[in-house]
Amino acid sequence: CFINVITALFLLHGFLTSSYTRNKLFSLNSNPAQFSYIKESEEIRLAMLPLELIKRVREIEQDVYTESETAQKKDSKQTAAVDLSKRLKDTCSLNDAASLKGIFLSSL
Repeated sequence: CFINVITALFLLHGFLTSSYTRNKLFSLNSNPAQFSYIKESEEIRLAMLPLELIKRVREIEQDVYTESETAQKKDSKQTAAVDLSKRLKDTCSLNDAASLKGIFLSSL
């Protein structure tokens, strides 16, 4: 247990010092020219994104999802209707068989 605590503290110390050192080096080495270059390249990268295309693809995906959801609901309703129809036919045939049986027995 003690070894686990020591190991955790050692890893935590290594993680925190490396991130602090990284941030310190970045702030020391960066100057306004580099910062403006980074900002400009980020703006160019964002401007090159096909935002309209991405938006249209998302709309199409949403439409397909909605259509498939509607089709699934329609299929389940149709399946339920077919099942109900079969049950009614079975019930009717059982009633007919029972009435025929009653007629046959009464005629004897």
